[in-house]
Amino acid sequence: MPIVPLLAQSAFDPETIETLVSVFEAAWRKVEQSGSKLASPAYKRAAQELIAKRIIEMAQRGERDPNELAEDAVSYLDRSYA
Repeated sequence: MPIVPLLAQSAFDPETIETLVSVFEAAWRKVEQSGSKLASPAYKRAAQELIAKRIIEMAQRGERDPNELAEDAVSYLDRSYA
């Protein structure tokens, strides 16, 4: 899972890391369910990495609401790359 290696070098506590992994999984499910071309094998790895980095960035800025983090990540991906 692309978010785990990125979190290994973060200063988040274990509980927050667990939450961020769950947020990543929820965000990725939303991308897959949307039918976006970014969920296709050709784009999957890059799209997952972008979502993971956005979740971490927003968490570093202080956002902790799982729903907000997931929505923001999916929206960011859509705005930037769809």
